[in-house]
Amino acid sequence: MKESSIRNWDRVASWPSSTARARPRAIHASMPYPPCRDSCWFALTMLLIAGYSPALMNDNTQANPGSLPRKGDQVELLAIGIGPRGHVLAETSGIPVRIKGCAAPGDRVKVRLLRKGRGVFDGQLLEILDVSSEHTDPLCRHAGTCGGCSFQAVSYPAQLEAKWSWIQSALAESDLTHVPEVQPIIGMHDPWHYRNKMDFTFGSRRWIEEHEEQGVVADFGLGLHVPGRWDKVLDIEECLIAFPEASAILNSARRYALQQNLDPWDVKESEGLLRHLVLRKGFHTGEILVDLVTETASPERIDPYAAALLAAHPEITTMVQGIHARSAKVAFHEEQRILHGEGIIHEVLAGCTFEVSPTSFFQTNTLQAERLVECIGEAAGLQNGDVLFDLYCGAGTLGLCLANQQKDVRVFGFESVEAAVQDARRNAAANGAENCQFQVGDVRAVLEGSADGDLPRPDVVLIDPPRAGLHPKVPAQLAALKPRRMVLVSCNPVGNMADLARLEFLGWHLTHVQPVDLFPQTPHVECVFTLSAGPLP
Repeated sequence: MKESSIRNWDRVASWPSSTARARPRAIHASMPYPPCRDSCWFALTMLLIAGYSPALMNDNTQANPGSLPRKGDQVELLAIGIGPRGHVLAETSGIPVRIKGCAAPGDRVKVRLLRKGRGVFDGQLLEILDVSSEHTDPLCRHAGTCGGCSFQAVSYPAQLEAKWSWIQSALAESDLTHVPEVQPIIGMHDPWHYRNKMDFTFGSRRWIEEHEEQGVVADFGLGLHVPGRWDKVLDIEECLIAFPEASAILNSARRYALQQNLDPWDVKESEGLLRHLVLRKGFHTGEILVDLVTETASPERIDPYAAALLAAHPEITTMVQGIHARSAKVAFHEEQRILHGEGIIHEVLAGCTFEVSPTSFFQTNTLQAERLVECIGEAAGLQNGDVLFDLYCGAGTLGLCLANQQKDVRVFGFESVEAAVQDARRNAAANGAENCQFQVGDVRAVLEGSADGDLPRPDVVLIDPPRAGLHPKVPAQLAALKPRRMVLVSCNPVGNMADLARLEFLGWHLTHVQPVDLFPQTPHVECVFTLSAGPLP
């Protein structure tokens, strides 16, 4: 391996000397820190996380052309890390490998090499030869096939360690000149059955798992899509991250649909009656909403089906039928019928009560959303008389919670989706939040209006951007308003590094970084970034 190639690897993985050996930390009971990784393994992990394809591959090809692995080879590897998309990471002959399957860092595994692209192999897990201390047996029998919980084979403390490390590494490799210490990640005491919403799909093309017996129904499935196969539905009977009542309702929905000969949606032919089953629950109210999405209204077929579900599950608070005749593969409503109850449920968050409709946006982990709101409130540091801009406010959840904690502030929320703003206004009225206003508008246009004097200048700006991040013009517009503090709530911390660097260039330095694990068993993580104006303390 050439010296220049080694420097390339180090460039991807290196951290400032003060944090080079920093240990990922987490707020989680009985958090056992695994032993430090060997530096070369850690470098490979950071290389893959950065999506970097090193030039050393060409060097190896020329030096030992006969020794390089090929597609279809079966190789024994040591798993050395986890990538931010949930893949377990390894290497063979200097070539990075992303392993598909339920393994954990430290496991010794047998893998079949699949396609190779951009200097990285994909590999299919065949067998775990030796398990590490970070390995835990998956609780779900669909683990490895269903892509919803790709971290199930990784102990929860190790999951938290990985997520903390991704953020720490991304900050170290960013263009930021000042990087504060990343705070311990806030994990869950019980990382199961936390989701308050599940979107299940009906399909006429069922994915048959290897362990299933011959003769299973192949033209009806109700469950989740297999990763990369939107035409196939994995039929599941239990989801361990959904709220506890969800699995029983799911199984009844399947049973009655088969008994009543209701045809599922065929995604290729764009035909069929049943499309989606969306289940929602208010964790603090106990209310449950069932949203049955169909291709046509067909009350003569749907009403008996709904009656059977309601009779079997009196815990259902309300049931709605959404009619969706388009070919889009999402649970969308063109029309709506209320089959039972009011068509909404309620949830309580940080002292506020929210109406949740079938299509409302609401944080999917109520318990961790409470911790997230606490972190945002501390980061905002609101004072009496402050003006808070809540950008990309959705249904106003965060802004309303902050306004409830600090009654003397004025909150202006802005969102481009009109339906979400209507939800925010209803929630503001229901909570008596007269200090909150919500407007429909593009964030760029709103910020221009504030600069022109159409709106008061904000003291604090709360930014909860889409996964793609901020529009390139938004950081400069924010800087022109000269707020005292900005709080960026990110569902894609690695992807928001460029936004943070732009804001730093414009005069706001990063002072606090707080990760929160809202999605255990998955590679997703939220992070609260606090930026302050003026000189560094």
